[in-house]
Amino acid sequence: MSEPSRNGVTRREFLKIAGVAGAAVGATGGLGGLLAACGEEKPTSTTAGTVSTTATTSGPTTSVSAGPEAGEQIKLGFVTPLTGPLASFGVPDKYCVDRWKEYIGDGIVGGDGKKHPVSIEVQDSQSDVSRAAQVAGDLINNAKVDLLMVASTPDTVTPVVEQAEAAGVPIVSTDCPWQTYLGQNKEYKWSYHVFFGGEDWITELWACYEQLSTNKKVGAMFDNTADGLFFSAEVPKFMQARGYTVVDPGRFQPGTEDFTKEISTFKKEGVELITGNMIPPDFTNFWKGAAQQGLQVKGCMIGKALLFPDSVDALGPIANGLLKELWWHRTFPFKSSLTGETCAQLADDFEARTGLQQTAPLLHYVVGEMAIYAIKNATDPKNKESLLAAIEKMKVDTIVGTIDFTAPLVTPTGSGPVDYPAGPGHKTKNVYDHGLGGAQWLMQGGKWTFDEVPVDNTAAPYMDKASLQPIKPLPIATS
Repeated sequence: MSEPSRNGVTRREFLKIAGVAGAAVGATGGLGGLLAACGEEKPTSTTAGTVSTTATTSGPTTSVSAGPEAGEQIKLGFVTPLTGPLASFGVPDKYCVDRWKEYIGDGIVGGDGKKHPVSIEVQDSQSDVSRAAQVAGDLINNAKVDLLMVASTPDTVTPVVEQAEAAGVPIVSTDCPWQTYLGQNKEYKWSYHVFFGGEDWITELWACYEQLSTNKKVGAMFDNTADGLFFSAEVPKFMQARGYTVVDPGRFQPGTEDFTKEISTFKKEGVELITGNMIPPDFTNFWKGAAQQGLQVKGCMIGKALLFPDSVDALGPIANGLLKELWWHRTFPFKSSLTGETCAQLADDFEARTGLQQTAPLLHYVVGEMAIYAIKNATDPKNKESLLAAIEKMKVDTIVGTIDFTAPLVTPTGSGPVDYPAGPGHKTKNVYDHGLGGAQWLMQGGKWTFDEVPVDNTAAPYMDKASLQPIKPLPIATS
């Protein structure tokens, strides 16, 4: 007969009860803890997050799945222009952060096998270079972030990358042409970047203009920013080598309201094409002034300003037919590495949640993919060198296509900064170029005032060529 316990339950009866209730026992105490309380010692073994407890008596065996061991919190920082003249770039960023947080949930299992809670702190650069550097410093020194993310033009990306490099903090970035991202640096230690380069943008400009019948005279509108200075040096060389004449009245300061001088020069020289680099408010002033002063051109492709639906919406019918670079679009054949969503599904979800039209900077979603990849693949996600090692070996299919920092470097075609083959590839140690297409804003009577219609894939071979529409010359009459 079994020995009765002091509360009238035999050990055998207790084991029967425990066998039924074992699944409800917490992993920290476990069945072994209950048995030990009854005076019977239990050997335990733990493997890969599962606590297995086996009784030495003839009673039942109970396994309790505890899940991964809890790891330390990992802190991510994200710098973006939510206010100021670059705020259009930051429009989708709240959505991106929300989607990252939804995926993260209560934590991510890192390369160390532990489940780490992950927080994301967002800082607004206010579209100011000094402010971008300041908030990056705050994230590094006060918030003690483990990894930084940044997006949106050299005015945001460059100062944040420089802070991360100086402090020895891993950083992933996008939305800054890769030559201006590198600046005078041949390479970085802590920073890795995904975006197109000058060779892609200039190639798309030329390819789009080749579709139009013109006198090949191009008016240049490049501002006095890092992007403007870079492209004002490279575009004329590229276009002149292909039979175009570039009329350049010189740099102008962002925030300029009156472009009468430039418009008068273009009219005098008979330009039929316009290119340049402008922030949205500046282009609005320029294009309205051009219409009022009778400047007639057949094509216009401007970097930055024409990326956004709200920019062309603000111009109304005179924006019909403007050209733009196409960094990212709902028709691209890629999927999220986090959720498996296609580009079309991500664009639809953004529009459903925000009530806003899909915008190119939804591409910023990729820095979250990169950061999460680093956590999952770092052998110690709380160690910055370990995070860096994971980024250096990154090979992952994302919402912007494949990112492969292990791929061989693309061979340059010359010694100049844009002397690279246009299109995707591992351009430098720290840069993976995702390529670039061309599109035209057209009023087609659909849900949105303007549709972003793909028109060229010269630097984006992954775009479906059969779906491209021929470019329509300006001006385009509206009904």
